[in-house]
Amino acid sequence: MSKPVRKAVIPAAGFGTRFLPFSKSVPKEMLPIVDRPVIDFIVAEAVAAGMTDILIITSRHKKVMEDHFDRFPELEVALEAKGKSDELKQIVDITKQANIHFIRQGEALGLGHAIGMAEAHVGDEPFAVLLGDDIMHERAGVLSGMVDAYNTHGSSVVALMEVDPQDIGSYGCAATESTDNDRLKKVTGLVEKPKPEVAPSNLAVMGRYLFTPTIFEEIRKTGPGVGGEIQITDAMLSLLDREQMLGYTFSEGRFDTGKKEDYLRAVVELTLERDDVGPAFREILADVCRREGLV
Repeated sequence: MSKPVRKAVIPAAGFGTRFLPFSKSVPKEMLPIVDRPVIDFIVAEAVAAGMTDILIITSRHKKVMEDHFDRFPELEVALEAKGKSDELKQIVDITKQANIHFIRQGEALGLGHAIGMAEAHVGDEPFAVLLGDDIMHERAGVLSGMVDAYNTHGSSVVALMEVDPQDIGSYGCAATESTDNDRLKKVTGLVEKPKPEVAPSNLAVMGRYLFTPTIFEEIRKTGPGVGGEIQITDAMLSLLDREQMLGYTFSEGRFDTGKKEDYLRAVVELTLERDDVGPAFREILADVCRREGLV
C-alpha cells in the first residue's frame, strides 16, 4: 500500500526582483492579502489537503517567514491583557497549522536544487511541492485532487492548465495522452519554456507537484540546464523513463503573486470574498470604477 501524502515542500528562496524595492528587505512571499501574507495561503492549502509536515526552503534574507510561523509570547500576553481574543486566536492558530520546518538554500541553483534539498527531511515518502508565490483558490481543489489521484494510482502528479499557445514559452509544457478520467492526463513528455511553434501542447505546468521519492535520485543525476540552473523539468523527464506520471488539469483559481498584475488581482478577488472587509471594499471599487468611467 502506498504511503499517505503527509509532507509538503515550499520553495521560497528566490529574490523576488519583480517586487523591488519592497523585496529588498521583505520577502515577496510576505506580500499581504489584506492582513495575511501570501505564504500563509500556501501553507493553509497544504494543510487543507492533509499535509501535517511542511518544509519551507528559504534563503539568508527571509528570516521574517520563520518569525511569522513562530510563537510571539510578548504579543500574546499583550493581546490577552487588552481582551483582544480574536486577534490572539489568529496569531496562535498560525503556529498550529502544521509542523513547519525551514532550511536555507545557500546558492540560487534552481528549483530542482531547492527541491533536492528536502531529501533528508522527506525520506522515502511521497510529498507535495507548492511554489511559494502561487495561490490556488480552494474552489479549484487542485492539491486535494492531486492527492486523490496519487492515492488511486500511486503515481507522481503535476498540475496542468491550458494557456494561450503564444504564452506557453513562459512555462514548462507537457505532452499528454487522455485517460478515462477527464481531469487526469498521462504525461508522456515535458519541455521547459518551448517556442510556441514546437510546443507539444498548450498545457502548462502550474506550481503544484506531487512526487514519489524517486524524484530525488533523478535530481542528483541532473546537471545544470536552462539558465545554468538545475531544472526540475529535466529531473521529471528522467523520472518518466522509470515511472508513470499523471497531469491533473484545472482551469481557474490560480493567482501568480510573483507578477504585479496577478498579485493585485488576488488582492481584489480575495478581499471581496471576506465578510469583514469585503462589503466596504466592494463600495470602494464601485466608486473608483464610476470615477474612472469604467462602468
